[in-house]
Amino acid sequence: MHLNTGHRALIIFIRTPELGKVKARLAQTVGEKQALRIYKALLAHTREVALAVQALRLLFYSGPSPQENDWPSELFIKYPQQGEGLGQRMLHAFEIALRQANEAVIVGSDIPGLSAAIIEQAFDQLTEHDFSIGPARDGGYYLLGMKALQPALFRDMPWSTSRVFSETVSIIEKMGRTYALAPECSDVDVAEDWEREGWDV
Repeated sequence: MHLNTGHRALIIFIRTPELGKVKARLAQTVGEKQALRIYKALLAHTREVALAVQALRLLFYSGPSPQENDWPSELFIKYPQQGEGLGQRMLHAFEIALRQANEAVIVGSDIPGLSAAIIEQAFDQLTEHDFSIGPARDGGYYLLGMKALQPALFRDMPWSTSRVFSETVSIIEKMGRTYALAPECSDVDVAEDWEREGWDV
């Protein structure tokens, strides 16, 4: 095993790429085949970023088990996502991560602007703050880091709305905890998001 173990865990959420099963809103305008190509490009970018981060890498997947040659077991510990809805799936992932590490950061797999430097900054922020959070331009967040499990952040959250980031920050503030911000990034949900990035696939 060549996993970078230690006190830090990086949680990566992916959907195993299958035609017609990824990026449904994007596929409405670019077609299912192009949506799959775009998502595979985003997965490759996410994988490259994750491999540049010194942390225990925990890959939580939705759908069939990911290809070993894409996500080798010596570099990623793989788990199926579990739970009803995104909040429960994220809570389950943090439970597993924080049993193995002192701090954990979760990222999605559709963030073109994600970089190893952003993730490293988030881990650094956790030395002085309870949370690190990366706002997405659509009002959600693409990154969340914590040192202790906080189920309140995942309950009754209006997922897939423009209120997710503000609601999450409000809960943190009501708990009397501190947070630091990662740089703002966009995720790719619709064709305009992808075109803005200027990538070719």
